[in-house]
Amino acid sequence: MTSDARTAHAAEGKAKRGTVPRRSHGEWSPQPDRSDPVEVITSQNVDRLQWLVPLRHWRMSLSPFAFYRGAAKLMAMDLASTPRTGITAQICGDAHLSNFGMYGSPERKLVFDLNDFDETLPGPWEWDVKRLAASFVIAARHRGYFDVERHLAVEAATAYRTAVGSFAAMGYLDAWYSHLPVKSINKAFALEKTKQEQKRSKKAVKKARTKDSLHALGKLTEEVDGVYRIVAQPPLIVPFRDITHPGRREEAQQMADDGFNGYIESLPDPMQVLLGRYTWVDGAIKVVGVGSVGTRSAIVLGQGRDAEDPLFLQIKEATPSVLEDHLAPSIYENHGQRVVEGQVLMQAASDSFLGWTHSKINDTHYYVRQLKDMKGSPDVESATPKALGRFARLCGWTLARAHARSGHAAITAGYLGSSTVFDEAIGDFAMAYADQNERDYTEFRLAIDEGRIPAHE
Repeated sequence: MTSDARTAHAAEGKAKRGTVPRRSHGEWSPQPDRSDPVEVITSQNVDRLQWLVPLRHWRMSLSPFAFYRGAAKLMAMDLASTPRTGITAQICGDAHLSNFGMYGSPERKLVFDLNDFDETLPGPWEWDVKRLAASFVIAARHRGYFDVERHLAVEAATAYRTAVGSFAAMGYLDAWYSHLPVKSINKAFALEKTKQEQKRSKKAVKKARTKDSLHALGKLTEEVDGVYRIVAQPPLIVPFRDITHPGRREEAQQMADDGFNGYIESLPDPMQVLLGRYTWVDGAIKVVGVGSVGTRSAIVLGQGRDAEDPLFLQIKEATPSVLEDHLAPSIYENHGQRVVEGQVLMQAASDSFLGWTHSKINDTHYYVRQLKDMKGSPDVESATPKALGRFARLCGWTLARAHARSGHAAITAGYLGSSTVFDEAIGDFAMAYADQNERDYTEFRLAIDEGRIPAHE
C-alpha cells in the first residue's frame, strides 16, 4: 500500500468520527423493550441435549463471570443497539478473556491466540473489543479487585488501538504472519514479575507442551484386552457403549460415523492420507465449556501404528452464530464450515485437523479438531491485578491482529487515532455492562431458586 493510499484510508476512518463519535462507544443503557435475559438464555436450549440443560444452567449460575461466559447470545442482542462504525472484519463473537490461550501450531510450536470461534461471523470489530473489555471488569470483580476493574478494560482497549496502528503501517504479508513469541506467552502466564513466578510460568508453558493425544490417552482411557478404550466419567464423558436410552446410542454412533466420513472429505488430500492410517477404536459423548453445554459433542479415539500411537479428535456441534440474529447470515450453508473458515482467517496458526461435517440423522452441523492439543488457558482464580493487566494487553494486541487479517486496519486506525478517547469510552462501557451482567445474573439465579428453570451439577 502506498503512503498516499494509507493517508486516504486514515482520512476515511477519521471522517467516521463525525457520524459515530469515539466517545459514543462508552454509552450503555438497556433498550426499553429489552427481552427478558432468562428467556434469551433458555431459548438456546430447544435443540440441545435436554438431559444436559440443567448442567449448563448450573455452570452459568456459579458466578457473574461464569454467567457472562455463557451469555454470548444476550450480549449480542445488546451490542446490536450500540453505535457502529460501519468498519467490518471477521470477528470472534465471543471474545471474552477465557477464550484466549496457548495451543500447538502445526509446526509444534506454542502460539497464543483466540481459541473459540463458535460464534464467528463478519461484523463490527468494536463488538469484540467491548466483549473483551467487559470480561476483564467482570473478572476483576470476581477476584475482588475493584480498584483496577476499569483500568483493566482501558488497558485492553489501549493495546488494541496501538496494535491496530502498528498493523496499519505494515505490509499485508507482515501483518498476516505476525504472532507472539514464546517469551511473551511466558510473561502472560506469570502472576508477578519475580523469579519464582517466571519459573512457575515457564513450568506452565512446558506442561502445555505435554498436552497431546498421548497425554490424553493416559487421562481418558483404560487398556482392555490390549486395546485402549475411553473411561466413563458420567455425565461429563459417556462412552457410546454405555448409552442405554433407546435410540440415543444409535444416534450418537451414527453422529460419529456419518460425521467422520463427511469430515474426511473436507480435509486437504495430504491430511486424508494421514487419517487413513488410523483405526477408530472408541468414541464418547463429552460435555464441554459453559455456554456450549448441551450441544452435541463427542470425542473419538484413533489408533495408529500401535496402541501407543493415539489420535484424539473432537466432533462438536456448530449451531447458527448468535450474531446472525443481528447481522447478515453466514455465506456458508454448513455452520461447521463457518466456524472453521473463520478460525483459519483469524488465527496466526490453526490446527491441521480442522474440518467440518454434517450428520443426516438429525440434520446437524459439526466441526472437528484435535482434542486438547498443547492447550493452556489463564487461571482467573489465581491471577493478581498485575497479571490481569499484562493479560489484558496481550489479548488486546491479539484481537487487533486477528481483525487485521480480514478487516481494513488503516481505516480502523484512522478512526481510533492516537489519543485515548476511544480507550476511555470502552472503559466506561465495560463498567456499565458489567453492572448489567450482574443484574442479569441475579435474575438468572432467581429463576433457578424459584424452580422456573432446572439447574444441578
